[in-house]
Amino acid sequence: MKFLAVCGFGVGSSMVLKMTLDKVVKELGIDATVENTDIATAKATKADAYFTSAELEKDLEQSTDSPVYPIKRYMNKDEVEEALKKYLATKED
Repeated sequence: MKFLAVCGFGVGSSMVLKMTLDKVVKELGIDATVENTDIATAKATKADAYFTSAELEKDLEQSTDSPVYPIKRYMNKDEVEEALKKYLATKED
């Protein structure tokens, strides 16, 4: 699996979100790659799921068929884990 943490420029908040996603992926024992990137690159990059701010959610959703999960608190492991579990639940069907 490939997950993208997305922000406007791809260097600040997306890096923080990536680090939190990395922790959650490891704790859940998921075989996945987590990368951080800017919105323009994310639109051109295929991923299984995207994690971003609510402000970028709609823009990103228009550019991909993969699910986009808005995150309010990038350092909140519980919030990120909940979003990741929502994605994983869609794969169990």
